[in-house]
Amino acid sequence: MVQQVSKFFEDFGFIGMFVHGFIDAIIFPIPAFFTQVSLSMLNPESAIWLATFGYIACLLGTPFGYLIGKILGEPVLHKFLKKKWIEKATNSFHRNGEAAILIGAFTPIPFKVFTILSGCFHYSLWKLIGYAAIGRAVKYYVVGIAFYLYGQASEEFVTEYLTYIMGGIAIILFGIFFIKRKYTNKKKLPIDKKENVVG
Repeated sequence: MVQQVSKFFEDFGFIGMFVHGFIDAIIFPIPAFFTQVSLSMLNPESAIWLATFGYIACLLGTPFGYLIGKILGEPVLHKFLKKKWIEKATNSFHRNGEAAILIGAFTPIPFKVFTILSGCFHYSLWKLIGYAAIGRAVKYYVVGIAFYLYGQASEEFVTEYLTYIMGGIAIILFGIFFIKRKYTNKKKLPIDKKENVVG
């Protein structure tokens, strides 16, 4: 199925890359990565342009995925979950949204999961776009630059090893956010104690 979808978009070249990148950020289940690799294999000299088309399309599609989460996601959540659970999840996403979006950009988790969840939990759209811009740029342009510099020889690196490299980056980012959160909480602790004494 992945090959058939990639072949379909591949037939449309840059337009196919743009469309797949756009719907990948909204709801389409198959990542645009596969179309990018297929097209970059055929035209390594255009690989950076392909990355650019996919990247811009992804950012343009992000608000639409967000709206789906905001309009449709919340009623669905309220149908299946208790209000207090939704409130806890919303608070958690507001505290850790930037970590989830940035780390998620380097994992195989489909990007539309984060655009839709951001809408569901009323996360800032501008923050979503900002963090998505960073994470998705790395993912698109690493593939684009690899094919541009090394042509078809980079296929093995992109299809077999890139996932592990991205996973390593995700682990490093998780560690950074974890240390930052602990340090922030440690700084807040004396202030909270003082407030309790005053109260």
